[in-house]
Amino acid sequence: MNEAHLHLLLNHTPILGCLFGLLVLGAGLVKASPPVIRTGLITVLGAALLCLPTQLTGKGAEEVVEKLPGISHQLIEAHEEAAELGFWALELTGALALLALLQTGRQRLFIRLALAGALLSFGLLARTGHLGGQIRHPEIGK
Repeated sequence: MNEAHLHLLLNHTPILGCLFGLLVLGAGLVKASPPVIRTGLITVLGAALLCLPTQLTGKGAEEVVEKLPGISHQLIEAHEEAAELGFWALELTGALALLALLQTGRQRLFIRLALAGALLSFGLLARTGHLGGQIRHPEIGK
């Protein structure tokens, strides 16, 4: 198993984890349910943590894939740049979720910021996944 394989195994977890956390957190806010809000925050924090190994295996995956015939270096670079932005957005969102879990006074502010961050992060990570898929799946770009 090489880093490209590891990267492919891991790359959906931050995207789907962020989406799930976003939906649970949003539902918790709509229902005004502290346990559901807490679950959403923990899920977003978990997605941020799972984003670390995904990001760390990206460079090794690039080294494996760039040597294959028919691979676009432009797509690899676009995916890499999008991944960097999505990674930092989700890490910041995870930090906001952690602050919301630890706060008592300004918890509401951090919950709302974590929700907004999760929405932004999901959009950025979904774009990253789309660009990554185009590297080996040209039918995605059509």
